[in-house]
Amino acid sequence: MPFSFCNMGSCSYAERNDKSYWLASTAPMPMAPTSGAQIQQHISRCVVCETRSPIFAMHSQDASSPLCPSGWRTLWRGYSFLMHTSGGDIGAGQALMSPGSCLKDFRTQPVIECQGERGTCSYFTMGFSFWLTHVDELGQSELDKSLEILKDEMQQRQHAGRCSVCMKQ
Repeated sequence: MPFSFCNMGSCSYAERNDKSYWLASTAPMPMAPTSGAQIQQHISRCVVCETRSPIFAMHSQDASSPLCPSGWRTLWRGYSFLMHTSGGDIGAGQALMSPGSCLKDFRTQPVIECQGERGTCSYFTMGFSFWLTHVDELGQSELDKSLEILKDEMQQRQHAGRCSVCMKQ
């Protein structure tokens, strides 16, 4: 749990049923909740960099990654991640212009949930991830036409919208 709660002169660490959500790594999903040092392999790592110009994500909502505008270069290409939800009314996302909305990897469960009082992290069936999908020329989602449930990972990846993260040259 990356936070403590404080009131009236005292602070407590992970004594409530608080939850935190982390972008997951590509490690295989564990069947049981993980704890201790095992958690680290399931949480994605990041690097914070300073740039001379702003960076932003562009989304195509089709099978091809969009090209960055003239005078901008592509930092990476990925899949258009909108948001995730958990049990009840818990959820989070990022602005679609944020580079965090363009994930290099497509995973049906890109977020792992950690529970403070238990000290464990797990993937829960009540968690949902939301991805932009392909849109045809008439503005209709390709999935609307077929009402198909995509169970195969390759099909899921193929229907996710594509994105590019751009930086001014």
